[in-house]
Amino acid sequence: MRADYAEHYRDLYERHWWWRARERFILDTLRVTQPPGGWKRILDVGCGDGLFFDQLAQFGEVEGVEPAEALVSGTGAHRSRIHIGRFDENFQPAKPFSLILFLDVLEHLPDPAGALRHALGMLAPGGAVLVTVPAFKSLWTNHDVINHHLRRYTKATFRQLAQQAGLDIRMEKYFFHWTFPAKLATRVAERALHSEPTPPAVPPRWINGLLCGLTRIEQKTWGRLTLPFGSSLMVMGSGDTRRDR
Repeated sequence: MRADYAEHYRDLYERHWWWRARERFILDTLRVTQPPGGWKRILDVGCGDGLFFDQLAQFGEVEGVEPAEALVSGTGAHRSRIHIGRFDENFQPAKPFSLILFLDVLEHLPDPAGALRHALGMLAPGGAVLVTVPAFKSLWTNHDVINHHLRRYTKATFRQLAQQAGLDIRMEKYFFHWTFPAKLATRVAERALHSEPTPPAVPPRWINGLLCGLTRIEQKTWGRLTLPFGSSLMVMGSGDTRRDR
């Protein structure tokens, strides 16, 4: 992401309605899908300063990988459990993980299939990979530019990626449904006005709360339906068992 965006990332993560709603949706999913013994060992790839660690700790022991050293505080509470560096063959953990998270990470990587393959190689038996990515190229806006995104996904294009990586998809679901027309309108407006990318900001408190509440209502009601659109995509999978047949 752009440097001026990175400077405000902690504040955005902790207060902005989009990050708050996404976190709650992920936690809901992990509660429903966790195995009887819990997730045990969890790896958060692209974890920043471990901002999600406290919430993930309810499911198991958490570690993280973050390639951007500037995002990691040297005196942060989770510094000892964050490995600074690229998620590649140089990262070789001592023990396997039962859950590996890529939360809006793969769209930044030049070789997302390689990252998924590397993750699958360090999964414990019965383990899972959970991915969230931005959805639909038609929703490409200045937000993608400032985040240095390389792509947005659909279910179809992510299935192609999964096949390349050997990921057996268990669950795939679009979410943030109501923001789909909003982002489409934003794209049209940006093109018409030739607006320049600027870092996002936390809206006024009442608007922030309203949008977070609206998104949570969606997640608890019509968001449970299998709708063919959304501004984000969530995928959960494991090692491709077909390769062993």
